[in-house]
Amino acid sequence: MSSTSSPQRVLSGIQPTSASFHVGNYLGAVKQWVALQDEHEVFYFLADLHSLTLEPPAPADLTERSRRAAAQLLAAGVDPDRSAVFLQSHVPGHTQLSWIFECLTGYGEAGRMTQFKDKAARGGAERVSVGLYTYPILQAADILIYQAHYVPVGEDQRQHIELTRNLAQRFNGRYGETFVVPDAYITKEAAKILDLQDPSAKMSKSRPDAGTLNLMDEPSVLTKKIKRAVTDTDTSIRFDPAAKPGVSNLLAILSAVTSTPIATLEAELDGQGYGTLKNAVADAVVAFAEPFSKRVNELMDDPAEIDRVLAIGAERARAVADATVAEVYDKVGFVPPLGGR
Repeated sequence: MSSTSSPQRVLSGIQPTSASFHVGNYLGAVKQWVALQDEHEVFYFLADLHSLTLEPPAPADLTERSRRAAAQLLAAGVDPDRSAVFLQSHVPGHTQLSWIFECLTGYGEAGRMTQFKDKAARGGAERVSVGLYTYPILQAADILIYQAHYVPVGEDQRQHIELTRNLAQRFNGRYGETFVVPDAYITKEAAKILDLQDPSAKMSKSRPDAGTLNLMDEPSVLTKKIKRAVTDTDTSIRFDPAAKPGVSNLLAILSAVTSTPIATLEAELDGQGYGTLKNAVADAVVAFAEPFSKRVNELMDDPAEIDRVLAIGAERARAVADATVAEVYDKVGFVPPLGGR
């Protein structure tokens, strides 16, 4: 089992299910990933296996999106010299360990996962795959195979971390101490970015495009979406998520992109209209997204270099993952193949 000595290990992943990260992805997750490189041993993977759980993309699209997602992590500041950046499918241990945990997970336990129920409700019961049902168990394997101490997640992922912790403790209790029991790493500073058209819901790639600010969008598209964002019939610009969710969401975006406290923004915008607020948000988002998009496109001009970075990251990841799988298989009682695993 991994030592708990410093630096402690952090693991997180993101699905390459679209051509662009959105503002919520960056402000809610990737920005924190970049900061975590300074003091932790980090493993960041592109969850291409998970991307098949709903409507599987066309093969060419998945290939393109996987490379583009890697390019976006690099453009955002993830440093491959300090972070293992890799594709989930390049490390066979993820699925090998997932089967062990599937056999330790109760049917009802898996069915109680709220994200599964939400996604199943949106997609329709007749289109739900077994992969969607079991993906929280694969997610647990993703984490535990690297003996991660911390997993950066949003509040909506707490249930998944609890399942992961339960499975680690269950295995340890049955077979002996093997897995680090990880903790959720939830930074209070991480912005929760909501849908521009429905500020009761988190900004998401699975929601209608009109409410999502994709970082690879043209400036004119970003500006148009922001200017059409839902607000309210009041005229005051103040942060009140319960009474003014749309306005509060715009303030949260502006605060996060400009690193300006919300209280300061409220004072600066006091007495001004929603048009002024939306213009300020549009200018700030475009100022960030334009150079980001340019850098991503430069990286995409050299796919061989992206593949090289992913290969190096996968090699680092496999060194840890293979050792975990070997220990788990030995404790479960599998006969080792001649010549080793």
